[in-house]
Formats: sequence, structure tokens, C-alpha cells
Amino acid sequence: MADPSSYRPKPGQIPDSPGVYKFRDEHRRVIYVGKAKSLRQRLANYFQPLVSLHPRTATMVTTAASVEWTVVATEVEALQLEYSWIKEFDPRFNVKYRDDKSYPYLAVTLNEEFPRVQVMRGAKKKGVRYFGPYGHAWAIRETVDLMLRVFPVRTCSAGVFKNAARTGRPCLLGYIGKCSAPCVGRVDAEEHRELAEDFCDFMAGRTGAYIRRLEKDMQDAAEEMEYERAARLRDDIEALRRAMEKSAVVLADATDADLIALAEDELEAAVQIFHVRGGRVRGQRGWVTDKVEAVTSAGLVEHALQQLYGEESGDSVPKEVLVPALPEDEAAVAQWLTERRGAQVSLRIPQRGDKRALMETVQRNAQQSLVLHKTKRASDLTTRSRALEEIAAALDLDSAPLRIECFDISHLQGDDVVASMVVFEDGLARKSEYRRFQIKGFEGQDDVRSMHEVITRRFKRYLAEKEKTGEWAPDEDGSAPLEDDGRPKKFAYPPQLVVVDGGQPQVAAAKKAMDELGIDDVAVCGLAKRLEEVWLPEEDDPVVLPRSSEGLYLLQRVRDEAHRFAIQYQRSKRNKRIRSSPLDAVPGLGETRKQALIKHFGSVKKLRSATIDQICEVPGIGRKTAETILAAFAQAEPAAPAVNTATGEIME
Repeated sequence: MADPSSYRPKPGQIPDSPGVYKFRDEHRRVIYVGKAKSLRQRLANYFQPLVSLHPRTATMVTTAASVEWTVVATEVEALQLEYSWIKEFDPRFNVKYRDDKSYPYLAVTLNEEFPRVQVMRGAKKKGVRYFGPYGHAWAIRETVDLMLRVFPVRTCSAGVFKNAARTGRPCLLGYIGKCSAPCVGRVDAEEHRELAEDFCDFMAGRTGAYIRRLEKDMQDAAEEMEYERAARLRDDIEALRRAMEKSAVVLADATDADLIALAEDELEAAVQIFHVRGGRVRGQRGWVTDKVEAVTSAGLVEHALQQLYGEESGDSVPKEVLVPALPEDEAAVAQWLTERRGAQVSLRIPQRGDKRALMETVQRNAQQSLVLHKTKRASDLTTRSRALEEIAAALDLDSAPLRIECFDISHLQGDDVVASMVVFEDGLARKSEYRRFQIKGFEGQDDVRSMHEVITRRFKRYLAEKEKTGEWAPDEDGSAPLEDDGRPKKFAYPPQLVVVDGGQPQVAAAKKAMDELGIDDVAVCGLAKRLEEVWLPEEDDPVVLPRSSEGLYLLQRVRDEAHRFAIQYQRSKRNKRIRSSPLDAVPGLGETRKQALIKHFGSVKKLRSATIDQICEVPGIGRKTAETILAAFAQAEPAAPAVNTATGEIME
């Protein structure tokens, strides 16, 4: 682990101008690429004390061994160079979106003499017009099948085309009228290209004018009593309308726009993109990334824009790009997009109307994509097995911890102290065995004492069950012993690993509790949230698992689940306390303001002793309401009993 001060540039060496910088490790590999309006100011941020840096940034600067930079003239040039270097060096600490699948496109090969319509995946080729991406290849084929009736463009491969030209006989599509059969000379190259260009115009959203032209031709044919031609045009119009119905109108003003939405947590982020052309959703795609660098939502949006439009041709950049957060260098990114398109591009956050509603739909898709990704990753047997093996190797365990229990403490400024225990078996959550604890030994913000108490109570119950049933052993199917009613005995199944949410103090408290009970066959570790370090008892230095480690990912999921379960219990207790508090007697005081009061003061007891002016400091609480609250407290307090001063007896 390198000391950043060992390679920190000297004062005055770094220019105060736009540029792009690279951090390299001891093997000269590029591990991070970034850009800045001012290289001096940006790089200075990396050489602060480690405790003041974001955990992921601290990991990066301690992994690096040198830093270098390149000065450019403008921020737009910096944006372009940053993207090029990320593509070239593939730095491990940069955000890299990965497709959860290879999306199919509808492609028209305008670079060929006789353009072909086909489904294409992978890297885009020059001279090919792309539409999409689509969620499924069959959706493209259905659309093409409807369109070929009106635009009979070639869809066959080069081999089939050459064979038909050699034999002088077209394929089946040529016989049924869904191909203009340029292979046998029914149309020449120029006529066929016009068909392909009309096809592209229609797919690009210029549908209204074309359909109106067909309707006029149909009416003219009917007036001239060319009924067969009129019927064919009628069927063509119906086919085009059916093709249009497959992509419903979402924006009434026929806007061309791309909508980008994010769903993220502390570990990963998912991006969903809707491509809207002519007011209709023409394509959709999604990416997922690990948060290997300290990145904000604005940074994630900027990386997504770079990846989305960095390799695209100019005509694929729409007039509007709608995002959930604007990049930090908004002007530079907008200018870069404008240069890519060759015309003005609007980069903004939708605030109201149809675009805002559609953005909410894209956001829901992003959230579902993130949940699906996490579910797939957690449910994969091979991945879970590798995670357990990595944990066993990192903690020096004799075998993989098939049962992991994680404990977390939750409270609100020392009140309503509770704890949670979550159970993961074979890498999967066993929610039926989750347990909740109310810390009743004391009140206060002492997570260490609380952790000692909850570990003691959990393993006392285990020892009690073990004493009743003798030496514990699992059933044939590996399950825990059962009660007489068939339910699992509480705390009867011992874990191979206990994980606590916290660092050295919490781990020491858990180990002490288990030592006091004589339990020496259960491993203990803690996961510190700040740097995602794994702490072991009586160790001065933490175990640092690689950021890409499946073992670390599993420990994080276990810890986060324990945190969620503890917070849920703590909030339920607080809500019950609020509902049964003297605040219920205050007329006109709703749940929102009740919770605001409790959150501000921490407890009803502290609120009771507050002054009117102090209560008025709470947002939404006026002086009249504050007086009403104190009056309600006064009425709720029991009156002091009257005492006979002569005899000392309490009077009725």
C-alpha cells in the first residue's frame, strides 16, 4: 500500500488549466483516468489526509504509485481525451458500464449496392443505418415482416442473393411480393436504394407524411376504378399502422429524445435508456456497473453519455437528452453532444408533463434492472460457492461458512435501542430464522455494550438448547432440530461465522461475549462500512478483500440486510411510541409533525422539558401549536397527591 505523499507532485508543478490525468500503479498500469477544468485544483483533492477521502478514493490513491497529466485547450477536448483513454487503458477504478446482454438492432446496409435489412448485434459498422436497440430479435422480425409489404427491400444474405442472380429465379419472398427481387433485375440498384431510404425514413419517425401520401393514392385509384390497386394500398396502410402500433406514442409532440435513468445503491448502479423517435419508443437498453470509484449520480450520468454516444454516428444523437442529474461540466458535455450531432442538443432534467412521466417509467425500469441483476448474482450457485471459499480463505477458516449470522445495532440518538440478527445459509437469506432484539440492559449510544449484550443473549439461548437436547447435530437433510409443533428451535443451529456491523470495538465485544460463554468453535469478524475492511479479533490490521471479490460482495449483502432489518424494527418501535404518546392529544398535530418533533428532540421526555421557543425551532411548528403541545403535556401529567401536613397522611 503506497503512501500518496511519496508521489505527490511538488507545488507549482501542476498547471492551472483543463486537462486529463492518469494514476498508475507500481507496475505502470493505468488504474484511473479523470478530467478536470483545473488540473491543479482537482489533483490537490487526491492528496489530502486519507481519513478525509472517500473510502474508494483512498483505496485508489494508495494503490497508485505515480500520477501524470496532459494539458488540453478546452473542457470539451478533455472530455474526448478522457473517453479515449478509458477505452484504451480500461482502468480498474473507473466506472465501466457493462451490458447485461447483447442488444439486437434493426440494420439497413446502405454501404452495399443493394441495401439489405437485417438483425445485427455487436459493434456498429460504418455506412450501416441502425434502429433500436430492441429487447428481442423477434420484435424486429415482426416489424420487418409488416414493413416489407410496403417497402420490399432485400433481406437475404449475400450467398442467397448471388445464387438467385446466377439461376435467374428469386427466393420465396420475391414470389410473394415481399422483396422487389433486384437479384433478377425486377428493379435496378437506384430504385432499390430509394425503397431502402424510404424504409429508413419511416423507421426514423417520418410516418405521417408517407401514410397521407398512400391514402391519397388509394383515393385516386378508387376514383379511377382501379379497385385492385386501391385494395392493395389499403392493405399497405393497414400494415404500416400495425407496425406503428407496436411502438405506442409516448410524447405527443413527436419529439426525438433519449431518456436516461439511474438506480443505484452503495455498491452498484443500473442505467436504463429509452430511445424515443417521432414520439414513439423505438428502442431500449440497460447497463450495470460496480461503483469502484467515488462517483455521484452526476458522474454516473456523464459516464453513461460518454459510453452511449462515444462510438455512435452523429445521426444517432437526438435533439434532446433527458437525464436524472446534470453532469458537473454540463456546458462541456452539451457542447460535445452538439459537435457529435452537428446541431444543437438540449441536455436537461424533465420537470413536468409527459416527459417527466416517461422519465419515471424509465426510472422504474432501471430499479427493476438493478434488482434483477442482484437477484441473478445472488442466486448463481457457482458464484455463491466461490464467495464462500473466498471468505474461508481470507479469514483462515477450516471450511466454507455454510451458515453466517450477522448482527447490527440501531437506535435514534440513544433511544429505542434494538438489534437484528439475519441468517444466510449457503449464501442465501433464510428469513424464517431472522431474529430481533430489544436492548434492555441500558439506554444510550453505546454500540459496543449493545453488541456484547445481543451476542451474549443469542449464544446463551444456543447453549440452553444444546443442554436440553445434548450434543447438537443436524438432521439428515441438514436442518436444525425441531420443536414438538414442527417449527425450528430458536437459536438451535450454530453458525460457522458471526459477522458484526462495525470495526475493532464491535468485534472485540462480540469475541469477549463468546469467550465468557466458553464458545470457541465459531469464527467472528466485523465489516467496517467506511472502508469496507474486514476486522478479526485481536488483529491490529484489517483484512482487505479485493473490490471485485465475490466474498466481499456476499459480506456486504449480509451486512446491509442486517442493517435494513434493524432499521425496520427500530422504526416500528418508534412509530408505536409516537402513536401512544401525549402528542396524540394535541388537536391538529398529524403524524408528519409528530415525527419531526421526536426526530428533533430525540424523545418525548426531552420534548416535555423543552421551552416554547425551542419547540418553535422545529420546521412546521408555530408558537400557538407549541403552546398547545405544552398544555397537552401538562394535562397528561398526574396531579400531585394532597398531603395532610399535620399527620403526613395522603388525603383522598
